[in-house]
Amino acid sequence: MRASVFIGPPRFDEKKSTQAAAYFLRLAKGKMNYMLLIKLLYLLDRRALLKWGRPVTGDSYFSMKLGPVLSEVLSLVSEKPDPDNPGYWAEHISAPRTYDIKLLSDPGDGALSESEESLINAVFEKYGHYDRFRLATHLHKILPEWKAVQSGRVPITHADILKAGGRSPRDIEAIEKDLKEVSLVRARFSSPRAKVLSRT
Repeated sequence: MRASVFIGPPRFDEKKSTQAAAYFLRLAKGKMNYMLLIKLLYLLDRRALLKWGRPVTGDSYFSMKLGPVLSEVLSLVSEKPDPDNPGYWAEHISAPRTYDIKLLSDPGDGALSESEESLINAVFEKYGHYDRFRLATHLHKILPEWKAVQSGRVPITHADILKAGGRSPRDIEAIEKDLKEVSLVRARFSSPRAKVLSRT
């Protein structure tokens, strides 16, 4: 009997997420409050999803008390990296110190398309001058998909974002189908067997 494969949202892409975060940090002269950065990355993914039907980071989203967050990025920021295998993010972006993170080394932008870079510039131009609390208050007013919570977190789905952005039920169904297919392809190519075959 064949094992079933979970087909969910596109898998989190640490390399693209790191390069997008680094791009924002370069625009901010190398340093930024980490909650502000997470909100900018959410706005980037939201715009990309509404514009192209696909996010940039592949992360999962949640409503939390101070606004929407990216789950994996928040973990990368808040949890200590494995000293033996720190990962791509930790190689280039510092742990927070007094809520600020810094660009340690430039990862480049090879994983980002020119269109994605243009979107990063547009998001930063509009929201990069906010402080984290002002932006949180603003986003609570303009993001219908965000739900008020006092503690914990509530998932935000791609469908929630697409519906809030005015996409039709037919568009939402088609986009979700495409995203699931992308997830399936990535799952196949990231499986241990696929990795072995790629080396033979």
